[in-house]
Amino acid sequence: MYKNSSEFAELIAKTSFGFEDILAEELQKLGAKNIRKSIRAVLFEGNQKIMYEANLWCRTALRILKPIASFPCASEQELYDGIRTIDWSHYLSADETLAVDSVVTRSRLSHSLYISQKAKDGIVDQFRNRAGQRPDVELVRPKLRIHIHLNQDIASVSLDSSGESLHKRGYRQQTGDAPLNETLAAGMILLSGWDMHSPLMDLMCGSATILIEAAMMARNIAPGLFRTEFGFERWNDFDQDVWDEILSDARQKQLASLDFRISGIERSFQVLAYAKENIRFAGLDKDIDLYAMSFEDYTPDIVPSMIITNPPYGGRITDEDLFSLYKNLGDTFKKKYPGCTAWVLTANKEASHKIGLHPTRKIPLFNGAMECRFLRYVLYSGTRKTGVPVEQQDKT
Repeated sequence: MYKNSSEFAELIAKTSFGFEDILAEELQKLGAKNIRKSIRAVLFEGNQKIMYEANLWCRTALRILKPIASFPCASEQELYDGIRTIDWSHYLSADETLAVDSVVTRSRLSHSLYISQKAKDGIVDQFRNRAGQRPDVELVRPKLRIHIHLNQDIASVSLDSSGESLHKRGYRQQTGDAPLNETLAAGMILLSGWDMHSPLMDLMCGSATILIEAAMMARNIAPGLFRTEFGFERWNDFDQDVWDEILSDARQKQLASLDFRISGIERSFQVLAYAKENIRFAGLDKDIDLYAMSFEDYTPDIVPSMIITNPPYGGRITDEDLFSLYKNLGDTFKKKYPGCTAWVLTANKEASHKIGLHPTRKIPLFNGAMECRFLRYVLYSGTRKTGVPVEQQDKT
């Protein structure tokens, strides 16, 4: 907890691999200090207001953690004893609830669920010995969510200020098969270099996650505004006045509408219905156009400046059909979208070769546990020799 609202303290923003630079930029804009990038995380210093704003505004963060202790931990007894050195009465009472999450990298203790259980034992035993009463475990909405990271036999203990993962924005009511994570979609858009002032399209939009994240960026809608609650709102030092001011400021910064179109194509009528429901819930009906057809059959009235799409990687689709899909995608790029920059996220390297275009950039990303490549194609008017690309002399 913070001793006072202006005090700066160490914080950690967790993210997905490949988004560390973007997240560092997001935190810098919020006023964070001493920013240091790690793998899947950004360490920084911030006061209570910055911690609240990081939860509300960071589009690529998964969690914002506040470290409270660290200690050597090469055995379960050291874990138990180390947890009990922390005075947990500063953070919750015996009649309240807690949850413990654990992550392990390169440590002798390797079972994350067992680590969480052992840490929980240390906390509740401390309360039981002092007061004869112990907190209960509540996994869904605890008073306090605790995060333990074991790395090379050092345990780092943090309070989770986010509660549920920040990728759970709150606007997504329905999803199709293999939905794209919201923070992944946002990170892809930010990596693409889209200017947020010109048309954008997803040729296989699914339940519209890319479209919604893009529209929220363009209208300057904070990604956390749809959530009902964050973990820090249940902390003992929660400042309702500061939070109300942050929310009011965020709502005032929103643009009322866009003067360009964001568009999506989806051939499944059921999935398109999901997309419409999600867009309507996000209040973006007037900003996003949807088309019920295959991308091969659609011809744009105005060629968008940017295409970002996430085609299938395989699964229930046969190799032959998948290769045909990617070939058609490449043919469509060449025939209908001259002068556009197209980005494709895929985990299927062999299928991506069927696009038939040379990617000018390949960014490694993860969709869940699946390693992917985010591929950029600069599309030309005419042939490559005579055409004019969107980005001149691109050698990245």
